[in-house]
Formats: sequence, structure tokens, C-alpha cells
Amino acid sequence: MKKFISYTITMLTLGSSLAFGQNAHFTTSGTIEFEKTVNMYALFRKDINKDNESFLQPAYEAYIKNQPQFKKLKSTLTFEDNKTLFTPVEDDGNNNSFWGDDAMVKQNNTTFMDLLAGTFISQKQVFETTFLLKDSIRKIKWKITDETREIAGYTCRRANALVLDSVYLVAFYTDQIPVSGGPEGFTGLPGMILGLAMPHENITWFATKVTESYPDAKAMAPPKKGKAVNYKQLLATLHDAMKDWGTYANASLKAFSL
Repeated sequence: MKKFISYTITMLTLGSSLAFGQNAHFTTSGTIEFEKTVNMYALFRKDINKDNESFLQPAYEAYIKNQPQFKKLKSTLTFEDNKTLFTPVEDDGNNNSFWGDDAMVKQNNTTFMDLLAGTFISQKQVFETTFLLKDSIRKIKWKITDETREIAGYTCRRANALVLDSVYLVAFYTDQIPVSGGPEGFTGLPGMILGLAMPHENITWFATKVTESYPDAKAMAPPKKGKAVNYKQLLATLHDAMKDWGTYANASLKAFSL
């Protein structure tokens, strides 16, 4: 009798698992709406040091009295056939005073990725110059954890990584969208990244809506305009342009290198 009961439970469990697998739905094409959030107070406060506090501290105090703490920016990620196109939505013009011009605050990239080929094309706005960056997709060494959370109706698993030697990333991806993409140029997980945080940079991207659809060719067209460069050439250009900026160049170099 015990063997029969054990066998019955096993078969019921297997049957339930098979039924779940048959009924599970995977989204392979569509559009994801993202919201980028920047903690402007934290960003401003980091720039205050003993050499500039005499004029920046009063400016910071005035800033937090008159400006919202968080700047929010919209973007979309269209995906189909293991290709993605990340497109910023035009800002509403509220740049949070002069601090809104910080390169880390803005959305500088329109990025097309061919995940199977391992290549990308990114139209990158660097101050007054538009570059068309073409290169291999950056390889990110993710460490997947057991932590989960729900984002835009999808169960997501957490993964951590380090890029540019010092930028700590926290990502939440879902294998219900079996496309190894994500906002901006962040990829490399076994599913779509729907949430991304750079805690030390005080910036997050989170999906607010996922719409399953079949994008047309125009919706997935890579950007074409800009001065053609690869990643190495872009970095050389940036370093040369900012060589006299001292430590003030670090934040901009990081922002344009991500």
C-alpha cells in the first residue's frame, strides 16, 4: 500500500509538472517600457568636497528646496528574433536645473543588438557630437542568486556583476522572456533583464509594462547616423577631449563608457 501511495504521488507530481510546462507561456517578441530613475540629491552631494564646498554646499541646499529628488526618464526596448532595439523617449525638458546636464543623468544611447551574432550598433550622443559605435557586445560576468521579485507581472531572479572595474550592477531577469537582452547595453543573462540598478551611482531602470507583439522592420531598424567608431576608438577620443578636466572627467568617462 505504501509503495502504491508513493507511486501515485510521484505520478501526480510528474503530471502536474508536465502540465505546467505545456501551459507555460514565453514571450519572444514585443516592446518593454522602461523608467530610468536618478537620485539627483545623491548625485549632487557626491560632487561636494573640501575644495568646492564653499560654493557648492549653498547651491546644493538651494537645489533640494526647489527641485524634486528623483528625475525619471522613459525608454523602450523592442525585441524579436534575438535582436533588440533600445530607444530613449524624448525628455520633457525638465533638466533639474544645471545638474540635469550631467552625462550620467541623460539617456545618451540608441542601441541595436544582434544577440546571436554578438554585435551591437549604438548611436551615442557625446555632448555636441554624435557617434555611431559598432563593436562586439560586452561580456559581463554575472553571479546569479536565489533572490526573486516580480516586475511588470513577471517573476525575476537577481544577478550581480561588476563592470568597468568599479561599477556594481544588480539585475533582475526573467526566463519567461527567453531573450538575453536588457536596457541600454546590459545583456548576458538567461532571460530578459526587467530591472537594473547601479546602487553606487544612484540609478535604476525598471520595466513598467511589457507588450507582446510582432514589431515591423522599421521598429527594429538599427541607428545609422553618426561618426563611425569602435569602442577602443571612442575611448581614445573621450580621453583626448577630457585630458585637461582633471578628476571632473571621471564621471563623464564612466557615463559614456557604460
